[in-house]
Amino acid sequence: MPYTNEMLEECGFTSAQKILSGKWSMLIILFLSEKTMRFNEIQRLFPDITHATLTKQLRILEEYGIIERTVYSQIPPKVEYALSDIGMQLKPILDAVMLWGEEYKKHQPRSASASTR
Repeated sequence: MPYTNEMLEECGFTSAQKILSGKWSMLIILFLSEKTMRFNEIQRLFPDITHATLTKQLRILEEYGIIERTVYSQIPPKVEYALSDIGMQLKPILDAVMLWGEEYKKHQPRSASASTR
């Protein structure tokens, strides 16, 4: 049965793909599943990410309801990021993806894995 555009828009896979498609999304979710973190803590985990890119990625995940941003009214301002309840449900899925990725790497010739970096 061919899929229509409407069917694809309503598909749960399409929703998940939108949320997880950002280059850093899955890693941010994975790290936040371990603990609540401040912006600079997250940025230190990703030396190649720019401030603007991390800000954008966090805002997108917040818009989707995957993470929660808590702002404390103090000087200097304190902002913390944590996974929401629905975001925590991604943890076992990301664990499974990580295990699959490890298994996949075992089956790839060295030249193929080096070219994906």
